[in-house]
Parts: sequence; structure tokens; C-alpha cells
Amino acid sequence: MPTGVGAGRGVRPRAMVLDEVWRELDGVGALSGPQGGPLSRTVKLVLDPLVIRPVLHPRCAGPLVTADGAALLATLVHAAGDTLRATAAWFALLKRVRRELRLTEGHPQDLYFQRCFELAATLGAPDAATGRPTAEETLREVHGSARGRTARALREYVTDPAHHGELTAALERAWADRHRAHPRVPATPGAEPPAVRDVLDACPGTDGRDGGAALLRLVAGAAGTAAGHALWDTPGRPGRPARELGLTARPVPAAPGLGGSASTSAMGPPFDRTVHERVFSVLHASHDRAGLAPVPELVRREIARSCAPWALSDESLRVAATVGTELALGLHPLGAASAEVVDTEAPTRAHRIVNSRWRREAYVLQARRLALSPSGAKGESEGGSEGGSEGGPLGGPVAEPLARIAEDLRAPWRAYLRRLWVRLHGRDVREAPMDDLAELWDVLDGVARSVILDHRGRVRRALSTRSVPEGTL
Repeated sequence: MPTGVGAGRGVRPRAMVLDEVWRELDGVGALSGPQGGPLSRTVKLVLDPLVIRPVLHPRCAGPLVTADGAALLATLVHAAGDTLRATAAWFALLKRVRRELRLTEGHPQDLYFQRCFELAATLGAPDAATGRPTAEETLREVHGSARGRTARALREYVTDPAHHGELTAALERAWADRHRAHPRVPATPGAEPPAVRDVLDACPGTDGRDGGAALLRLVAGAAGTAAGHALWDTPGRPGRPARELGLTARPVPAAPGLGGSASTSAMGPPFDRTVHERVFSVLHASHDRAGLAPVPELVRREIARSCAPWALSDESLRVAATVGTELALGLHPLGAASAEVVDTEAPTRAHRIVNSRWRREAYVLQARRLALSPSGAKGESEGGSEGGSEGGPLGGPVAEPLARIAEDLRAPWRAYLRRLWVRLHGRDVREAPMDDLAELWDVLDGVARSVILDHRGRVRRALSTRSVPEGTL
């Protein structure tokens, strides 16, 4: 391996080190960007999970690495050099065969990167005699699992004049009839809001019996449906309408459109998404679509679902959304003093666990300082300390993203609930209810971890713009 990577430079951005190490490899152009560094999907799908494995090598984890961590990262990447070169060769071959077969579904990097690494690890570089047949077999296997459940088939179905008018009329009828199709039910004993907190108190603990019983009472009492009705007509709780929860940009949810196009980078809030966007999201996230209903059935079911409380069909999933909302509104990663609105009720055990984990994040400590000192944040983002200097090690392009993250952390429930709804919606499409307490906690806790990791990634990208002295974060 090359010597001197990270030597004598103290703590450096991990992304910068990885970029330097990657440029020392040859034959990996198919996995590289225009400037020669690794593609973001190369890092996400190949390097991190299959080569570096930060969980097993914590010195290589985090947005910043020490000189020792940088040296270990370089060792791991160069040790996998032959496999990475073979991966690049397989990817170039699969793309060429893909064009010959006129396959257009899905993003090639998402679909093929890890399969190419698998081929490289087991077979080495493509063989002149067997490479193409192997590539063709791999492509047919990857694309055959969809069995017609593709984004293209979805778009053609909802935009086909033979179906468009009928589907639009069905959507309008479902929205107009939503209150009768999902009537309000009187509150039953044990299904009132206190039971939601009972579930959150029991979720992460060992006393699952009482919490499980409380969860079943919430489902039997249609507590999720009642909460969903409140989001339609009035704030879900004082000062917390669906818009404040981040579920819609409108004062109250409006009838969804049918749609005809979708992009994962331009999705609106959950309740504002078209039927096409909702089905597209499920197809995009599914590695095995064979278990899904055919596209016409998916669309018709989604029309009914989009006009149901919480835009979910299953009552146990509506209850999960209701419980998740109670958890989300009690999350204060910056501390209660920095929260936009402080809940007056004592936190449950679930709140204490998630808040404690979040507040230990290094980026939260920095964001908290920016949130509590707006003038300091402004000065750093403008690089304007007295005398016109840069304003410290986190000035300029680094402070600006951190200030935005600090702002997001004032109302963390919005990001949390958007991500929770997506997961519950995916389960609903697959007809996977959730009436088990341990399973509910796995989802609620998993969403919290996902949001934390997302913020951590944003900080990592900010820090990668420049080297940061040791001890800054």
C-alpha cells in the first residue's frame, strides 16, 4: 500500500482520505466519478458494506478519521484492489449487455453494483468465453424478479387514456366517501391516549405483557382511525395539525391526485403524494417484486388506501403511526430548552432511550451550540469573526450545513414521521400488519436510528469540504 496516507496530518475528513486512496487504484473507472473519485453509490453499496465495514473497523467510521484510521482505511481498500478492478469490469460488461437486451428498468448502479462485486469475488474478472453469458444470466435474474411490476409499466397504466379517466373517477369517489367508508368510532375503555404512552413505556423494556395488552386495546378500539380522522379535519392535538407534523404542506390533507410521473429526489410530504408516486416508491424500494400484486391491482388498492385515515388500510399500522407520533413529539435532541415546543408530560422510557442516544451524537453537540447561539451561528456561516477572519474551524461552508441541521433538530418529529410513514406504507402494501410490541419497537427505534444516520451523513458531507483540526467535533 502507499505510505503516508494521513501521516502527520491529525484528524481528517474520512471522505477526503477515501477519495485520495481511491485515486491510487487503477482499472476502477467504471466505479468512479468524472473527477476520478469514487461514486457516492460506490461508497454506499460497495466500499462501506463490503470492503471497509466500519462496524468491524471503528477507526474507519465516522466523518473524521485519525492518521491510524486513515492508514487502516487505505490498507483495506488496497487489499481489495483486485476485486474492485474485477467489479468495475463486470459492471462495464453488464451495462453493455443491458443496452443490447434493451433493458431500461431501474438504475444500473443500484441494481448491479453489489452483484458485480459478488461476481468479482467468486469468479474474478470476466472471462472472454464465459463473461457475456454470465452477465446475461445475471441481468435476466435481476430483471426477471420484477415480473412486469416496473416503474415503466406503472406509468403506462396510469397514463393510458383507456384507464386514466376511470381511475381518476374512482379516486374522486373514494375521497368524497372517506368518512362513510371509515366511520368514527366511540372511544372504548383502554384505547384512550394514555394507553399510547403505556405502549411507549413498555416498548423497549422487558414488561411486554402489559404493553402488548395496551397495544391490542388500541387496535381493537380503532385508536389509529380516530387519530387519522383528527388529521383530516382538525389538528391532531392542540397546535399539531398534519402540516405541523410534516405530513402535508396544506392546512389539512387534500384529495391526492392520480399522477403520472415520479422522482425519488422530488417526493413531497406523504399525504401530498400522488397515487403514482406512492406506488412508485414501493416498486423502487422492493428488491423482490414478485410478491407484490400486479400493477393494476397495486394502483386500485392505493386509491382506496390514499383515502383512508393515515393513508393506511390496516388498523394496526394506523395505531403504529399514532404511537410513533407520540414518540416523535417528545424527541428533543438539542435538549428541552432548545425545543420548538416542550411537551409538559413526563417522557416515557422510549423517549428517554432515543433522546439519550441522539444527544450523544457529536454533530448534535455542535448543532446545539449553533441553535442556542444564533449570533454565533450567523457569524460562523458568514465566516465573520472580529477582524474579518474565518470565524474558527467550522466557518464558511462547514457552518452553513450544520446551522441547517441545527434548525431541523428543533422540530425532529417532521423527519421522523415522514420516514415512519414510508415504512408503514410499505408494510401496508405487502399486507404485513403490526400487532406485536417487540416488532413495533423495532420499527420505531429503527426509524430513529435512520434519521440520526441521515443527519450524520449530512455532517460528513459538510466536513468533507475541508480538513478539520483534531478535537473540533
